[in-house]
Amino acid sequence: MTLASRAAASLLTALALVAGPALAQAPNPALAAAQQAKDLSFPDKPSTFSMFSGPGMALYKPDGAGPFPAVVLHHQCGGLRSTNWQNQSMLEWARTAVARGYVAMIIDSLGPRNVASVCMGAQGGVHFPRGARDALQAAEHLRKFDFVDGKRIALAGYSWGAMVAAFSSSSAIATALAPGERFAAAVAFYPGCFTIRPAAGNPYEIVRPDIDRPLLVLMGSEDNETPPQDCVSRLEPLKAAGAPVQWHVYPGITHCWDCKNLNNVRKTDFKGTSVVYRYDEATTKDSEQRMFEFLDKAMAVAR
Repeated sequence: MTLASRAAASLLTALALVAGPALAQAPNPALAAAQQAKDLSFPDKPSTFSMFSGPGMALYKPDGAGPFPAVVLHHQCGGLRSTNWQNQSMLEWARTAVARGYVAMIIDSLGPRNVASVCMGAQGGVHFPRGARDALQAAEHLRKFDFVDGKRIALAGYSWGAMVAAFSSSSAIATALAPGERFAAAVAFYPGCFTIRPAAGNPYEIVRPDIDRPLLVLMGSEDNETPPQDCVSRLEPLKAAGAPVQWHVYPGITHCWDCKNLNNVRKTDFKGTSVVYRYDEATTKDSEQRMFEFLDKAMAVAR
């Protein structure tokens, strides 16, 4: 049995247990787990940016007919908005992507399912298998548009969405969950690379040994919510074995460095750790540059 097939077998076993006993005998247990929450309905036409734009599930494109490369943008664990907060960073990343010549699709794994947050763990059937399925379905939806180059679609995720991005880079995940073609590449901003321990079922890994698509991981050295050492210790042996993974750790930078409207926000995370977010404009600009240099190179190969 190959490394990839062993990884796929262990993943399916773990996700069968995530799905629960009633689904454990399904032909594709990973897909059964992902289908605990309903599928999303994606936008069927592009939106335009304005001074009144707010973060929500939306599709944006550059001027012209294309076809353009595209990026699916996947949010942090708090989603895109709540009663007193809007995730402006996701909207800014969409503006940035379009300015760089990319179609951008912001997806919302929480709001349409009436889930307020997954910061303390899975809720309402929204967990990492469901998030991965959402992202892969969004990519398949993008391929319906003439202005999108279907071979050049990437995923960029942030915190919870970054964990989805790493998870989706696995060959086993693609085999189990992709409704069509896979992402050409992925970028993960400040992900947690720790072992996921569901309330019921076996633990499973976010960073899997069968990553076979280009993956860039960006982290901050002062991030005590998703510590970078958890990722680096897993990425180093993968890179040594030939996996197409890259990473960069920003010195002195915290979690959510691109979240301007969360600057100086303090909270207690799911581990009981006291964390603080510090917006950093220079790091945000540098991570933008690294992200699109990485994607431009990966997209050129994907043509």
